[in-house]
Amino acid sequence: MPTAKDQKKTVRRIASINIRALQQQRDLIDRAAKVTSKKRSEFMLEAACKEANNILLDNQYFLLDQKKFDRFLKALDQPPKDNLLLNRTLNTSPPWGK
Repeated sequence: MPTAKDQKKTVRRIASINIRALQQQRDLIDRAAKVTSKKRSEFMLEAACKEANNILLDNQYFLLDQKKFDRFLKALDQPPKDNLLLNRTLNTSPPWGK
């Protein structure tokens, strides 16, 4: 059975990401990559993906105490207030549909 390391070797990376950095930023990243025994690109890609996942989770998952959760559910159960701007936007044909 192939190990995670073996599987990692068989995946071909085809998308490139190029960025410019200050010398101090690159040096900082290089020091951290060295401490974790990773190459710069591997360290940067893992760090960027971890942060991207955190940001996406922050926008999808939130915690409420019971009182706030009950208020949240009550607000969801109420019919929406009339919103003229929203109604106009929803009833406007998109530019690509004209």
